[in-house]
Amino acid sequence: MEAAGPVRFALAVIALLIGFSICGGGGAGYGTLIFISRQSGDYTIRLPLEDRDQPLDLSRSLPWDAAPVWSPDGSKIAFYSDRVFGPGDRDDNVDIYVMNADGSDLRRLTDEGAPDALPVWSPDGARLAFYSARSGDGEIYTMAADGSDLQRITDSEGADVPYGWLENRILFGSNRSGDFDVWSMDDDGGGQRRLTSDEGNEISAEWSPDGTRIAYQAEALGNIDLYVMNADGSDRVNLTVRPLADGTPRWAPDSVRLAFVSGRDGNEEVYVMDTQFSDLIRISDSARDDRTPAWSLDGTRIAYISNRDLNRELYVANADGSGQRRMTDDEGWESMPAWSPDGTRIAFASFRDGRRDIYTITPDGTALTRLTNDE
Repeated sequence: MEAAGPVRFALAVIALLIGFSICGGGGAGYGTLIFISRQSGDYTIRLPLEDRDQPLDLSRSLPWDAAPVWSPDGSKIAFYSDRVFGPGDRDDNVDIYVMNADGSDLRRLTDEGAPDALPVWSPDGARLAFYSARSGDGEIYTMAADGSDLQRITDSEGADVPYGWLENRILFGSNRSGDFDVWSMDDDGGGQRRLTSDEGNEISAEWSPDGTRIAYQAEALGNIDLYVMNADGSDRVNLTVRPLADGTPRWAPDSVRLAFVSGRDGNEEVYVMDTQFSDLIRISDSARDDRTPAWSLDGTRIAYISNRDLNRELYVANADGSGQRRMTDDEGWESMPAWSPDGTRIAFASFRDGRRDIYTITPDGTALTRLTNDE
């Protein structure tokens, strides 16, 4: 069954952003890992892997659960999923779900004929912002954490994708002017402000925890670099002026250090930079790619995904690069790590048994728990 035009566009946006999330955003592994294909005549989502001659067809392994996001108090996890799936009546659709942190009380919050994805919690945990293609274009909506009180807060001719929610402002990306730029707005959709306007895509934006600055990655002069600017878009500074790609910035809780992914040493590795003094620490060092850094809430540790054994596994290291620890060891591959607010668990998506589900594990590598199990 061929997906309708708006759904194809929406899934392409989601797949693009999943690619940035998994791989770090640009170059050979930055945003191009997951791609859309119609080689077989059907609509598919494919993932090239270094140890496979042919890309892995993700659409043949659905249903899948992706991108776990903890509520601010750590009591719930939001994610998006294509768990309503049947080979005979496939609609290429994903929806938003919420569950308790132990996997109980799973609830489907959206039920539309178009993709709903990329949930972001409000600071008080009362609402969720998310991307939806239900209006034809990809727009941002908010809803109460139980799925009620749905509100559309953007209305543009391009795709609008939420990045974060801080106090009463939402940081988001939009390609309404051509390339993807960084924007911000009030949480009711008012006060929309374009913060970047350079040529090329400017994506993967993140507010510093103190709300004073924004980090993002930008394409400029044929390269991908890491930038920081004030929250109002002023004083943009390129932190990584190098010929190879640097991307997916992630702020430490101190609003000073940034973890990011760089190909500066021949393959993608995780680094930490002090934005005040430009001091650089290499966190990972392997012959294959390491990606998707995620800070613990106390700023002492970093979780990331490594392909060093030709199989993407979850690792944790101290913030100075010491204490490397492999957390998972299975034939599947892991992605999208996220620390619980109290630092006692790491949620991640895992592709095992022909499907992708949400798991948690403690930082010492024990107590692996499968939270979702869609049959």
